[in-house]
Amino acid sequence: MRRAHRHHHSLWRRGVYSVALLTVLLAIGTIGMHAFEGMGYLEAFYFMSMVATAQGPVVVPHAPGGKLFTVFMAFVSVGAVTAALGYLFGPFFTRIWRISVHKLEAEEKLLAAKFKERR
Repeated sequence: MRRAHRHHHSLWRRGVYSVALLTVLLAIGTIGMHAFEGMGYLEAFYFMSMVATAQGPVVVPHAPGGKLFTVFMAFVSVGAVTAALGYLFGPFFTRIWRISVHKLEAEEKLLAAKFKERR
């Protein structure tokens, strides 16, 4: 039971870190687009959420600083979203991978035994 509690705590901690990373990133992007492009905060937040999820910007920035900031934030934010999701769900996918490898190895042993019987 104690092990399950640690796992739950680990998942909680991973979730908090992932959400914190994305919150900070979106806040920086929102403030930056507000400063460079003069967008309202809601529009800038929407713009950054589209960039961060790799859906693309909803409008093209006009100011050179806004364009450069968008390029920088696109690289950083897409990487951060990918890293946050990997950090959050990594243990789950690792467990699935290990189970799959174990089942595959068992199937290989079974087929090898059947092949030897036929010889």
